[in-house]
Amino acid sequence: MPTPDTTPPSHFIRDIIAEDRRRNKNDGRVVTRFPPEPNGYPHIGHAKSICLNFGLAAENDGVCHLRFDDTNPTKEEVEYVEAFKTDVRWLGFDWRDKLFYASDYFEQLYQYAVQLIKAGKAYVCSLSPDEMRQYRGTLTVPGEDSPYRTRSVAENLDLFERMRAGEFPRCMTMRIACRMRSRGSRTRSARWNSKTIAPCTTGSSTPCRRRAIHSRSNLPA
Repeated sequence: MPTPDTTPPSHFIRDIIAEDRRRNKNDGRVVTRFPPEPNGYPHIGHAKSICLNFGLAAENDGVCHLRFDDTNPTKEEVEYVEAFKTDVRWLGFDWRDKLFYASDYFEQLYQYAVQLIKAGKAYVCSLSPDEMRQYRGTLTVPGEDSPYRTRSVAENLDLFERMRAGEFPRCMTMRIACRMRSRGSRTRSARWNSKTIAPCTTGSSTPCRRRAIHSRSNLPA
C-alpha cells in the first residue's frame, strides 16, 4: 500500500517564503508575527492566523513573534492577554522569548508622528467622528480634504503636543495626509486620536493601562 503524501498544500505565502529562502534573502531567516489586540477573547479567525504565522515559522526553522497590539486602553484587559497566550500554547505553538507589546514603543511611535508632521505628511484634524465619516466618502463617492488639512506645521506640532498632554476633552485626531480621492476608501482615514495618545505618552508617574497590562501579565502565577 503506497504511503500517503502528507506534504501540506502550497499557497502564495509558502511560495514567497520558498523563493526568498532559495535566494537566501535575509540569510534564509524566516520571522513571522501574530499581533492580536487584547480587547476580547480569541475566535476562529485568530486561530487561523496563529496556525498560519506560527506554522510557517516552524516549517522553515524560523520564529514567530507574539506582539500584542495594545493600542486601546479603554478596552484591554489582562484576562484577554492571558487568553491569547493560553490558546497559542493549546494549538501547539510557543513564542519562546519573542513576546512584545506595542505600548513599549509608544514614545518611538510618537516621535515618528512628529517627523511626519514636520515633513508635511500629517496634520491634526478637529473634525468629529461623524464629520470625518462624511468627508471620507464611500466606495463609490470620493472623499474630500478636511478643512484642517492646511494647518501650518507649527500649529500642528503645538496641537499634537497638547493632545499628548491630554488637554482636549473631545477627540482630536492626527491624520496622515492621504489622497482623499483615492479609490481605496480605507486608505483615506489613517489616524491616531487623542483618546489613545494622551493616556500613554503623558510621562505621568501613573502608568498607562497598557503598561499595567504588560506588568501584571508578567507576574508569577
